[in-house]
Amino acid sequence: MKNILIVSICLLFVVACKENKTKADETTINKLAYTTYGEKISDDNVISKELAAEKFSNLKKGDTINLKFASTINEVCKEKGCWMKLDLGNNKESMVRFKDYGFFVPLNADHKEVIVNGKAFVTEISIDELRHYAKDAGNSEEEIAAITEPEFTYAFEADGVLMKQ
Repeated sequence: MKNILIVSICLLFVVACKENKTKADETTINKLAYTTYGEKISDDNVISKELAAEKFSNLKKGDTINLKFASTINEVCKEKGCWMKLDLGNNKESMVRFKDYGFFVPLNADHKEVIVNGKAFVTEISIDELRHYAKDAGNSEEEIAAITEPEFTYAFEADGVLMKQ
């Protein structure tokens, strides 16, 4: 009887340890679903790109708000990965640069899903700057020369980016 009790207790410990290991593995798998760039951020309290677009539309030049939203990358700088354009839906985009030029994203990150955290604001981009971005994006000389007016844009300074693997 004593042996049965000891064997039963040992089995309970084995089963309990196995259950804890499974839970830890699931957590690890979830944490490995993203690659982090810049500051370490979480995927908690993320809003949709549509809600982000609504918040951008309420901003006036000079306004800044803290924001964390999920979207898809439309375009990335092909020279260094020093900027990206994120889809906001309804043919709108946000131009994302990285805080203090402190990190970059992969050059082949087009169409990847990301979560960005940082400051949202609106700005006017000069013709020279627009041409610089077009050159970075690999546009033709004709496309670059066709840029003749500044552009009002939704801007974002990201301090951290999570990129879905």
